[in-house]
Amino acid sequence: MKHPIVSESEWFAARRHHLLREKDLLRQLDELRQQRRELPWVRVTKPYVFTGPKGEETLADLFGECSQLIIQHFMFAPDWVEGCVGCSFQADHVDSSFVHLRHHDVAFAAVSRAPYVKIDAFRRRMGWQFHWVSSQGSDFNFDFGVSFTAEDLARGAVSYNFETRELDSEEMPGVSVFYRDETGAIFRTYSAYGRSAEHLTGAYNYLDMAPKGRNETGPAFDLTDWVRHHDRYESTAPHSRCGRRGSGER
Repeated sequence: MKHPIVSESEWFAARRHHLLREKDLLRQLDELRQQRRELPWVRVTKPYVFTGPKGEETLADLFGECSQLIIQHFMFAPDWVEGCVGCSFQADHVDSSFVHLRHHDVAFAAVSRAPYVKIDAFRRRMGWQFHWVSSQGSDFNFDFGVSFTAEDLARGAVSYNFETRELDSEEMPGVSVFYRDETGAIFRTYSAYGRSAEHLTGAYNYLDMAPKGRNETGPAFDLTDWVRHHDRYESTAPHSRCGRRGSGER
């Protein structure tokens, strides 16, 4: 990387100029977030049933005692041996956030089409504590536009991320948000797919501040160039010894 090396006063002036652009973007994001909260809702009337650690669970059950629910559409098809690497990367950030969310009236759950026994084994392997249920046998994933049959894909373009496009995977990522009112009625308030939900992956926010950025240089030019399931990183790989370990890290 080649960058101009300047005096501290020149660096300060350049950073100050960039800060003005950052503040302008933050104001725009605040407006966008407010507009998101003002979007219309749609009532969810289909009786979706999932399989969880204690058997059958309804969509209402996933709320617990909260009025708000965020669901991660986690890519894990019935015949896959493990969950998607990218979805796992996002899920690595959930447990540390959830302790705060559940004290602020927000429940979280992940939903996948894989059988619950596979989901639970993978969740245990990864050391996650968040709630994760199976939608196998349910229309949930298909209705929310994150799963597609072989016939759907063979016919050509399908609807994903609010547009028609061709896909090469039966599973796609996303996040959906729900609200339950005092009568028990449930409403879908928001859904985000693809990069629209990547801000939930906190590691990206750190990388975006670093000099090399995300450094996704190919062959795919996305997270698959470097991200692994967190138990699959090799201790002898390049950069594996960056930084100092905390006292609780093995």
